[in-house]
Formats: sequence, C-alpha cells, structure tokens
Amino acid sequence: MAKCEHVKQANPNIQPSDDGCTECLQTGQPWVQLRKCLLCGHVGCCDSSPGQHANKHFRDTGHPVMQAFQSGEWKWCYVHEAYV
Repeated sequence: MAKCEHVKQANPNIQPSDDGCTECLQTGQPWVQLRKCLLCGHVGCCDSSPGQHANKHFRDTGHPVMQAFQSGEWKWCYVHEAYV
C-alpha cells in the first residue's frame, strides 16, 4: 500500500451522506459497490457501476481519499491512483 499526503486529510469516522449512492438513490439507478468520501462523507457508486458517482465526486470536488463503504477494509487515493 502506498503512503501519500492525502491520507492525512481522511476521517474514517465521518458520517456517510446516505445508506446508498446519493445520486443513484435520487434517480433510481442501480450500483455495484459503494465508496465513502473520507473528507465529506459523500457516498457514491464505484467505477463498475453505471453512474461512477464516487469518481465523479472526486473530479467535481477534488476530495482525494475514499473508502470501501460496505466493508471499510481499504482506502484509495484518486490522486495517486493507489491504496493508502
């Protein structure tokens, strides 16, 4: 696992925005897996999902670190494209 300066910004205890992908819940779109932004708590769907809302959240906000929402087992830095 890579180390990066962005992981210092992460708050793994931040409250999630929703129980599912925020955008998909609004539109009725399905998702595959969920990711939680560790800066603001936004829950978005993964890149295997049709909406790819977690990645879109990063592109829109610049929030670099997210975590697997269901399991919480791993964190990812979008800037370094690496596990942290």
